[in-house]
Amino acid sequence: MTALLGSLMRHTVPIALAVVTVVSLPIVDPATAEGSARRQEGSAEPVLYWSTEARRAIVPAGPGGAFGAENYGNKFPGEAAIYMGIVHAAIYNTAVALTSDQSPLASRARTDRAASAPAAVATVTHDILAGLQPSLGLTPQQLAVLDADYAGYLATVPDSAAKTRGMALGARVASIELALRANDGRDANPPLAQLHPPTPGPGVWNPGTAPAVGLRVPGIRPLVLPAASMFRPAGPPPLASTAYARDLAQVQALGRVDSTARGPEETTQALFWTDHDIRQWNDAMIRLARSHHLNLVQASRMLAMAHVAGADSMIACFDAKYHYWFWRPYQAIPGADTDENPATVADPSWQPLRTTPNFPEYPSAHACHTTAVTEALRAFFGTDRVTFSLDSRATGTTTTYGHLHDAVADVDQARVLVGFHFLHSDLDGSALGRAVARYVVEHRFDR
Repeated sequence: MTALLGSLMRHTVPIALAVVTVVSLPIVDPATAEGSARRQEGSAEPVLYWSTEARRAIVPAGPGGAFGAENYGNKFPGEAAIYMGIVHAAIYNTAVALTSDQSPLASRARTDRAASAPAAVATVTHDILAGLQPSLGLTPQQLAVLDADYAGYLATVPDSAAKTRGMALGARVASIELALRANDGRDANPPLAQLHPPTPGPGVWNPGTAPAVGLRVPGIRPLVLPAASMFRPAGPPPLASTAYARDLAQVQALGRVDSTARGPEETTQALFWTDHDIRQWNDAMIRLARSHHLNLVQASRMLAMAHVAGADSMIACFDAKYHYWFWRPYQAIPGADTDENPATVADPSWQPLRTTPNFPEYPSAHACHTTAVTEALRAFFGTDRVTFSLDSRATGTTTTYGHLHDAVADVDQARVLVGFHFLHSDLDGSALGRAVARYVVEHRFDR
C-alpha cells in the first residue's frame, strides 16, 4: 500500500508555500456527511465521519467558538493529542478486524468480514469516547451530544444482521482498547510540587498565580514508547551562552506584541498556529484521505499513524518540559538583567504577541506534535512530497504546502514570531517529534 501511495505522490505537482486569505472557512460538521457514502462497505467515509466526531468530543469550542462552535470537548492540545491517538488506534484495529488487510496495533479482535463497517466504526468510537470517562472530562450534557450523534448515525444504517454484527465487533474492540489503557495515568491530578520544580531563579519557569497546564501529561503511559523520557532532548542552551543570547534577541525583536521587525505576513503566520492544532491537523488529514481516495483501512491507518505518533510526541514533550522547567520569553526578557549574560538586554515592558500557554517553554509542544504528524504522514505516503492544506480559524486563512517538511519550518518560525518560544526549543522539539514518530512507525506500523 505504501509503495502504491508513494507512486501516486510522485506524480503530484508540488505547490509553493503560500498563505491564501479566504472570506470564511467551512466548519466540518458530521451531521452533513452523506449517508449513502457512509454506508458503503470499504469506503473511508465511516472512518472520516467518526474521526471528526472524536475531534468534536475532545477539542473545545474555544473562547467565543474560536476553535469551532461544533466542538464540545474540553482538552487543550497536549492532552487532546493523546485522546485522539487512543481513539484512532481503536478505529484502525476495527478496520483491520473488518478486513484482515493489515496487522492490528494490539490484541486482534476476531475478524468478521460480514459485519457492517459503518456500525462497527461508529460503535468503537462511541464506546471508546464514553469509556475514557471520567478523564475525558465530558459533562452529562456533552455525553448526551455524543450519544445522540451515535444514535442518529446508526439510524442511517439499515437494520440487518450485518449491522448487529458490526455493533458487536466495535464493542469488542473498544473493550480490548480500554483494558489496555486502564490505569495509564490519565486520571491523575498531580500538584505542581509533585513534578519537582527547581528553586526559583533565572532560567526557571514560574507559573505565577494562574493554574499550571499539562501537569498530568508527563505521567501518562505512552501508547508505543517504552518510556516518556526515551528521547528526552539535551536541554536549552546555558543562560551565559552565545546561543541563548542570540535566541533571546531574536524573539525579543520578532515576538513582541508591537514589533516593528515583524511584517504583516509574519504576523499572520504567527497567529495562524494559535488555533487548536489537533483540529487543524485532523481536518487536514481528512481532506488528504479524500483527495487520495483512500479506502477504509488506508484512511484508518493514516490517521492512526499520525495520531498515535502525535500522542506519544506530546507525552515525551511534556516529560521534557517538566524536567527542564525553562522560562518563557515573557519572563526571560524582562529578567535578562539576572541571567549573567552580558549580551542580553532586559526590557521590563516586553509582552508577546499573544498570551503564552501556562507551562514550561522547552521544548516547543507545537514543534513536537507537528513534526511527529508530518513524519508519520511521510512514512505513510512514502515521500515528503505531499501537497496538502491547513486552515486556521484564528486568522481565517488557509496555507497550502507542497512538502510535509514545509509545515515544520512554518511552525518552528511561527512560535518565535508569536513570542512563545526560543528557536532552539522549536528545533529540539522538532527533533524529538521526528524521533518519536520514527519509533512509532517502526514498532507498530512497519508490517
